[in-house]
Amino acid sequence: MGTPSIMLANHPGTARITGDRDALVSCIEACLECAQACTACADSCLAEDAVADLVHCIATDLDCATICQATGEVISRQEGASAQVVKAMLNACLAACAECAKHCEGHGEAYEHCRACATACRRCEDSCRDLIAAIG
Repeated sequence: MGTPSIMLANHPGTARITGDRDALVSCIEACLECAQACTACADSCLAEDAVADLVHCIATDLDCATICQATGEVISRQEGASAQVVKAMLNACLAACAECAKHCEGHGEAYEHCRACATACRRCEDSCRDLIAAIG
């Protein structure tokens, strides 16, 4: 059992944004993993010889990292959570992940870090979609 699961299981409140705790935990983990992957990918892109060709990829990496981190934090808070705000965050995260994955996939043949980042983005995108469906 990972930290998000333990924290949610031991939350003293009763308010929940969804009854599907597995979808929530999966999404928290995917958001935080994606934020890390995007940050690391941007840093790796900055170290590449062809950094000028990676400027747009770096920008989408950094935007995605920020949005994923914020989404992971918002959906971790259960007490008084607003389903409307949570859905808006999830939709923004889903869009950022799709955009970032598209750019990283475009560089994936040349750069392993872009392939790994695209994979993390697609996983997060799927997790956000699953949590939106679970919230209803």
